[in-house]
Amino acid sequence: MIAYFQWWVNEGIIHYPKAKSLLILCDGGGSNSSRHYIFKEDLQKTANALGLEIRIAHYPPYTSKYNPIEHRFFPHVTRACEGVVFDSVETVKTLISRTSTSKGLTTIIHILDKIYETGRKYVADFKEIMPIVFDTHLPKWNYRAIPQE
Repeated sequence: MIAYFQWWVNEGIIHYPKAKSLLILCDGGGSNSSRHYIFKEDLQKTANALGLEIRIAHYPPYTSKYNPIEHRFFPHVTRACEGVVFDSVETVKTLISRTSTSKGLTTIIHILDKIYETGRKYVADFKEIMPIVFDTHLPKWNYRAIPQE
């Protein structure tokens, strides 16, 4: 399952108990690229497991600088980690967990110790039977995974 699953189970459902859908803003590259079907397959599995519609909005290439998390969160993490040698995952976890702002931004840290399989392929017929619903406006970057029975 995608890390969003863990966030929803541990945090999201507590703060948003009446939510019927979840919006996730994603950069355009990396493992959650808009072009990767393995991401869409995992997204569909997560939507099915949660029973929650998940809407994905990818930032087009070279526009991740407009991602609000980049500007609201990462500068504070950088400041919290200045001048420290990362000698262990625990050190990094401690530093990031101390990150906060005067306006109330705090962090919650979960270390995913799963070993991720490289070279995974999506199920052979997933592309043909994919239940992902693409938006009419910018379908390449905007789509929804609707829970299936």
